Amino acid sequence: MFTGIVEELGAVRALDDGRLVVACPLVATDSPVGASVAVNGTCLTVVERTDETLAFDLSGETLERTTLGSARAGGTVNLERPVTLAARLGGHLVQGHVDGVGRIAAIRREADGGAILTVRIPGELELLVVQKGSVAIDGVSLTVAALDGPEIQIALIPHTLAATTLGVAAVGDPVNVEVDMIGRYVARLMEGSER
Repeated sequence: MFTGIVEELGAVRALDDGRLVVACPLVATDSPVGASVAVNGTCLTVVERTDETLAFDLSGETLERTTLGSARAGGTVNLERPVTLAARLGGHLVQGHVDGVGRIAAIRREADGGAILTVRIPGELELLVVQKGSVAIDGVSLTVAALDGPEIQIALIPHTLAATTLGVAAVGDPVNVEVDMIGRYVARLMEGSER
């Protein structure tokens, strides 16, 4: 379980034969082999560790359902270690189970240094996202400011732009989307009540 508060921007060293290697001196300090780490919002298991890098094996499912298959050496990824029971929950409960891949439809820079980000989400997720509700985009806990069909708008503050990959995102970029888990459960319950 994660909070959606990015701890470090990791530098992608390689993605070869399904193995992703990321330079991340902070997150690597206490992420032993077997530990979970959210990489762009995808919960992955550490399979190899050095003082400065972590390696993860990506399954076919992960490559098919997330953006991680397009990671390239020199790129950056958002990293977060799992939350502990003693930690503050600064974002929202994020499982690291990506629901779908969306695309950045627009970025409007604001005078205060922030931005309004518009993301087109997969159609099947539309009913699971609510205005003022939580959503994780590439693992970043965000609040939905507005909805317009399959497009959601999110207000980003300058800190979020500086501390996450969203600061260098461009229109057309694919992003991992995880809806708030409460929405998933409510949808499933409603599905059952219609039977």
